[in-house]
Amino acid sequence: MSEPRWLDEDEQQTWRAFLWTSRLLNEALDRQLQRDSGMPHTYYMILAMLSEAPGRAMTMTALAAEVRSSPSRLSHAVARLEESGWVRRTKPPDDRRTTIAELTDKGFDVLAEAAPGHVEEVRRHLFDPLTREQALRLRETLRTLLGNLDPDGRGPDIFGPSS
Repeated sequence: MSEPRWLDEDEQQTWRAFLWTSRLLNEALDRQLQRDSGMPHTYYMILAMLSEAPGRAMTMTALAAEVRSSPSRLSHAVARLEESGWVRRTKPPDDRRTTIAELTDKGFDVLAEAAPGHVEEVRRHLFDPLTREQALRLRETLRTLLGNLDPDGRGPDIFGPSS
């Protein structure tokens, strides 16, 4: 067995800065959404992904992949969103094994009300502290990391066709 490739001091500092930054950013976004909209960040992401899908609907399998969730965890979250009247689940008549999650008008309204505060929090914590050049370098760094983590491109096309 070969010797582990331990992180040097610079790499260790980068790794820890990345861990703390991602954790603190996620916590800040979750706090803001809970405070202002009464929902966790996970629910916001589900509503947002549905709002961007054709017909504001997608299969539960596709939605789980889009929000990086296990099917059981997503099913539990969608059940809660259904209780609030924000999402409905249906079965297509030609495929009873598939479940479709659809964003309701009420869910869309809740998302539209939550979005301005959420985007302001993202801007405040992620973009405002950076120059435009730093933000573009960060995007390129993330693109490289995502290419390594998802080499087959199975995740969502988050960079879009134009970048």
